[in-house]
Amino acid sequence: MFDLDLWREIFQSINKNRTRSLLSGFTVAFAILLFAILFGIANGLKNTFKEAFGDDATNVIFINSGTTTQANKGLQAGRKIQFKNEDFDFIKDEFGEKVEFITGRIYRNVNASYRSEKNSYSVRAVHPDHQFLEKTKIREGRYINQNDLNNLTKVVIIGRLVEEDLFSKTTAMGKYINLSGIPYKVVGVFTDDGGDNEERLIYMPISTAQQVYGNNDYIDQINLSYNPELNYDQALAFGNDLTRELKKRFSVATSDQRAIRIFNLAESSKRVDMMTFSLTVIILVIGFGTLVAGVVGISNIMIFIVKERTKEIGIRKALGASPRSIVSIILIESILITAIAGYVGLLVGIGVLELAGPSLEAYFIKDPGVSNSLVFGATITLIIAGGIAGYVPAKKASQIKPIVALRND
Repeated sequence: MFDLDLWREIFQSINKNRTRSLLSGFTVAFAILLFAILFGIANGLKNTFKEAFGDDATNVIFINSGTTTQANKGLQAGRKIQFKNEDFDFIKDEFGEKVEFITGRIYRNVNASYRSEKNSYSVRAVHPDHQFLEKTKIREGRYINQNDLNNLTKVVIIGRLVEEDLFSKTTAMGKYINLSGIPYKVVGVFTDDGGDNEERLIYMPISTAQQVYGNNDYIDQINLSYNPELNYDQALAFGNDLTRELKKRFSVATSDQRAIRIFNLAESSKRVDMMTFSLTVIILVIGFGTLVAGVVGISNIMIFIVKERTKEIGIRKALGASPRSIVSIILIESILITAIAGYVGLLVGIGVLELAGPSLEAYFIKDPGVSNSLVFGATITLIIAGGIAGYVPAKKASQIKPIVALRND
């Protein structure tokens, strides 16, 4: 039941001792303020890493061909490695269980036109899986599909900015766009979080590009995403196996680093995760240490308060106050001061992050802030901390004998 007299007494005590209440609150408020700022900065760094990989899948392996630098098995150095469709199929067949999505790429530059509008763009000829590796978002229409590959259809998917450049007065869907003299039907318009450069691209079926640009089965690059169930070590081992098998397939020396170049994002992802985990641990240690310091500070102040109010407590006990009531008064006062001050510190910390956020982007800290779960967790922590800080002195106060308290000066 709500005891109005108890709460009136607590607020009278706080009001009577404003200086000590402010000092008690400041200790906790500063601890939570620092804790919130540190966590906000950590989240800002995580956002920066996330944005760096935001427009691509993070489990991708890029396979590029180059030129041999060493002679091997009777073959001279300086030999150019050229991927073909059969190499693409070899990877799918050999490593099928470890491959999530896979695509080839062919790069071309074209002069595009629609009626009187003209511009130059980069074309990527790809397989349907490319949509998931690049995280391409279809705004209208569809993406390349298997029928396009099988039938060598002359269709394209254009970026949002390509549509704005060439189709400013109409929509692109269903229209025919001229790419260096060859008409292609626009079957989709896409957006990409990678920015303007990514949205000024044109995608077409890789089989169509192979027929139109050389009548061959060459592929410039092969990209794949590994099975997300693989951990980092397994993904790195998969990348090494892939490198070894492709070098064997093309008779490339094991130590030749330029003939076949594989970049495995698992390496970068592992480093980023280790960095963010280490940063989180450091911040937790610092934040917990600061919070402990705040709790110890308010506990010391509460001990002083108990000593200061010894005679008052003695009179209460002499008049019949139970030990439980003595504990309640001091404990609730401690929790109230801690909770209010801590929440004020948390709000100030969030405010500081909001104000400083734009300027922190120069230091690779994007959108620093604290989550709702952290706010809720901090509130619960404050209540527990206030209880811990006040319990020891409250327990001590409840054990004071009235005769000893009344003799105290």
